[in-house]
Amino acid sequence: MKDIEGFISGFKRFQNTWLGSDKTLFDELREGQSPKAMLIGCSDSRVDPAILTDCLPGELFIVRNVANLVPPCRPDEGHHGVSAALEYAVCHLNVEHIIVLGHSQCGGIKGLMDGICECSKQSFIGSWVGIAQAAKEKVLKELSHKPVEVQNQACEKAAILLSLENLLSFPWIKERVENGSLELHGWYFDLQAGTLSGLSQETGNFIPLA
Repeated sequence: MKDIEGFISGFKRFQNTWLGSDKTLFDELREGQSPKAMLIGCSDSRVDPAILTDCLPGELFIVRNVANLVPPCRPDEGHHGVSAALEYAVCHLNVEHIIVLGHSQCGGIKGLMDGICECSKQSFIGSWVGIAQAAKEKVLKELSHKPVEVQNQACEKAAILLSLENLLSFPWIKERVENGSLELHGWYFDLQAGTLSGLSQETGNFIPLA
């Protein structure tokens, strides 16, 4: 694993690659950004969206949080980092796609399934993953006879669906989805299998993408 010096060496390689003799891309990016897609991913260190999608700087507007969750639209005086990022991406950058990227072995979803929300009301994590409480309840109702590992994976996917529903609670997202200028996508990365699946709007199931 890299130490701090290793990260600095990595930045120097970045400088050489992107800011050296061939710096056309960053000359353009200095003028502003115009990504076509926003991705909401997990903070998990194993699931870096830029690495997984092999995208160039400037191609993805990314927000990462525990369990890649989208809260419902609740305008108030609180601090809403994800909602603010959504507003900026949709209303100012005019992104054409929003991707919610979940993954297997998600610690946040495991914490939700293990009962963090119930046992630690003052926990920042407990309060946050509680956004997906309805997904947990659905899984426990429908898959009560299944092993814990199967329930957790089902909740990881159900939480993606819930986040997609929550996206539509933002009026400026709903309007753009309805007029066809914005598309919503649910993706699931299986760490064990090394595969990517996507939510089918027709069936409501995740189907292989790569």
